[in-house]
Amino acid sequence: MLLIYDFNKIGMEFWLAPMEGVTDCAFRTLCYKYGADLTFTPMARVDSILRNKNEARKIFDLNNSTPTAIQLMLVKLESAKEFVKNFDSFNINPKIIDINAGCPSPEIIKSGGGAALMKRVTRVQELVTELKKLELPVSVKLRLGLSEYEAGKKTYLNLIKNVDADYFIVHARHAKQESDEEPDWKIFEDCVRTGKRIVANGGISKRDDLKLFEYLGIKEVMIGTAALRNPSVFRHLKGQDFEKMEKIKYDYLRLADDYGSKFKDDVLEIFKRTY
Repeated sequence: MLLIYDFNKIGMEFWLAPMEGVTDCAFRTLCYKYGADLTFTPMARVDSILRNKNEARKIFDLNNSTPTAIQLMLVKLESAKEFVKNFDSFNINPKIIDINAGCPSPEIIKSGGGAALMKRVTRVQELVTELKKLELPVSVKLRLGLSEYEAGKKTYLNLIKNVDADYFIVHARHAKQESDEEPDWKIFEDCVRTGKRIVANGGISKRDDLKLFEYLGIKEVMIGTAALRNPSVFRHLKGQDFEKMEKIKYDYLRLADDYGSKFKDDVLEIFKRTY
């Protein structure tokens, strides 16, 4: 017997992943229009923001009521304290503050950020504790480790168990894997057993993909690559039809012009390559 899932009824939410050079206000608003429940800004480097506090609002690009979380590249506790101290002056109202502990960029890893943070559990907890002073939910987005070896050693579980974040967004690949490589969804069972709030990420694009997460009790999933292929994937996952790309491109161009998107040409090129 074919099982038909209504994911709206079970309360599953669909989040747009943070993607550098893509998820500005225009693209986030587009995805919200097509069913995303929460969107994420591209990774913002906190030290750069603190050097130019007057530009913080422009960097975060929160220009309308689209539900948005901000993602931070943050390593130093002193920077977290300074960010919290100046937060009110940024004049932004995010739904969640996310710490990037999963970026695979060699430059970010060399600086101690991104996936390099995964083994610095004490530091991640210090950052979470500091950011929670803003009385907003704090999430940590992570991978399975810096390498296949670390993934095999379940580095990700050590961080999840020992950090008091509100959400753990787990990208089911290690940092040396490309986005087209197969994610390891088997890890989510152990992640859920920690008792922490787990958000599944990595390779999710079809309604059938959701059955495992519904079975495990996961209430939020994050979509990245599939949203680049077709931003209406969110409403597709909720049981509706995909929108035609001609309509999506029309909607995106209007939003990109309304919000002065500097990513417009790049996003249109992605759409062109996809279709």
